[in-house]
Amino acid sequence: MFIVLILSAILSNVAVAMTQPIYLTQEHDLPQKFPEIIEPFWQENVVETQVTGKGDVPIFAAYLIHPEAKGSIVISGGRTEAGVKFKELFYDLYQNGYSVFTADHRGQGLSGRMLEDKERGYIETFDLYVDDFKRFYDEIVIPNSQQKPFLLCHSMGSAIGALYGIRYPDDFARVVLGSPMFGIAGPITQDQARKVINLVKWVNGVLSKTPWYFPGQKPFEDVSFENNQIVQSPIRYGIHQKVFDDYPDAKLGGVTVAWLDQALVAMESILENASKMTSPTLIIQAEGDSIIDNTSHQPVCDAMPNCTFKSIPNARHELFMEQDKYRTPTLEMSIQFFQNAPLTH
Repeated sequence: MFIVLILSAILSNVAVAMTQPIYLTQEHDLPQKFPEIIEPFWQENVVETQVTGKGDVPIFAAYLIHPEAKGSIVISGGRTEAGVKFKELFYDLYQNGYSVFTADHRGQGLSGRMLEDKERGYIETFDLYVDDFKRFYDEIVIPNSQQKPFLLCHSMGSAIGALYGIRYPDDFARVVLGSPMFGIAGPITQDQARKVINLVKWVNGVLSKTPWYFPGQKPFEDVSFENNQIVQSPIRYGIHQKVFDDYPDAKLGGVTVAWLDQALVAMESILENASKMTSPTLIIQAEGDSIIDNTSHQPVCDAMPNCTFKSIPNARHELFMEQDKYRTPTLEMSIQFFQNAPLTH
């Protein structure tokens, strides 16, 4: 009888944990809530700091400590993104009981740039992104976390998260890869893209020591909501664009041929080494993504030893900034996954 009572209590506690309500900001509240609640909350509670990345590149970091944290969530953002863009996400994750951390990848956001032209998207090798993120993890995340942290990624940040998980498989308890950059959408195949990139890279190397923009890429420019390809939420898109008015140093333009060359190297490495990423992993695909090659996701998931694959119908690339009908299930699944609860979508 005693054993039965213990089992009943355990099952009851598990059921409560799995049915905990998840609190997320709604679009219709944002026009008032963002300036009056979320922005002041960031200013009053979020610590902005930096770590020194490899080669002494300064890496901007931000974190928020929950006094009764049920865990820590580390955000790895996508290309062009800055941590100051995640104010709504920080707020929502905190309301659900988590401490939250993020770092701007080198060459973007408020982190240091490697080129004289600061708007050119450049990287020598994606390994440097992982090196920087490890320093951030060791110096900021771990000293402020009571439990092994979770990792929440978007786009290029998912590629970096996967490379990180392959190199350091024991650092994160669970990993969510949103709209992962395992392939880039385009009119040609990856093999064809490699031939074009090699040619442009050779010409660039012969004629100039400065990394060129890849043909068709250019400096930062404002894109109207009507012409954007990443979200379907006007209010969230407006907040996203205002980040670059408030933080002009965070602006980033298109990619150089060097960045694209190393992106292909990284994506090939992820597929080749995915079996080494042993942390339980959830891949969330944006079905309507026109930035990422969605056919690249399932092969990587299949190669991982512990991967779950989900797709959000009709969602565009920026899942964490999308309309509620896409953002809500994305974040609910992510939090449920971190809680090791059944996914309800």
